[in-house]
Amino acid sequence: MSVVKNTANIDAMGAFQKGVKRTVDIVGSFLGLLLLSPIYLVIYLVQKIDGKGPVIYSQERIGLHGKPFMIYKYRTMVVDAEDNGVPQLAQQDDDRLTKVGKFLRVHHFDELPQLWNVLVGDMSFVGYRPERKYFIDMIMKENPDYEKLFCSRPGVTSMATLYNGYTDSMEKMLQRLDMDLDYLKNRSLWLDMKIIAKTILAVVGWKKF
Repeated sequence: MSVVKNTANIDAMGAFQKGVKRTVDIVGSFLGLLLLSPIYLVIYLVQKIDGKGPVIYSQERIGLHGKPFMIYKYRTMVVDAEDNGVPQLAQQDDDRLTKVGKFLRVHHFDELPQLWNVLVGDMSFVGYRPERKYFIDMIMKENPDYEKLFCSRPGVTSMATLYNGYTDSMEKMLQRLDMDLDYLKNRSLWLDMKIIAKTILAVVGWKKF
């Protein structure tokens, strides 16, 4: 992937705010990993009881400066979900989802391992959802502005995640891109705080999004 070198008029967040944002990411993800450790243990045990296969699922995604990294999630699908080697978008009632995986996915608990990605700097709490190169190439054929996102870290949550949900079609991918670009042009620490608060309220309130 190419690197966006000139971010003028793209990213609304200045150097100071970016530094604070990264500090919040480090402290918040570290505390989150500690405080949520009982939930991690419960999910681990339930996953093991539910069936065979790894509990944690890793996959290459594209992030800051267009560089690849390994994202971590709780496995929600059967082990051979893409045994034909062709990347596939997960559908709402995908028959590849396990029983436990469907619950984790609906309530976004499958994203919890990404606190590690935030801690090590692959991701931020708030930012565009990182995608696989296969789908990025498809998106960029429709809208090359996707490349502008690479001047920032991808995130665990975003306005697009809250209001556009999981993307299961190209149409939703392009809608998500428009929302992500709008966030990038207007982002601030205050906006991040609001997105994080809304995400926590949605998860605690068992809201499906």
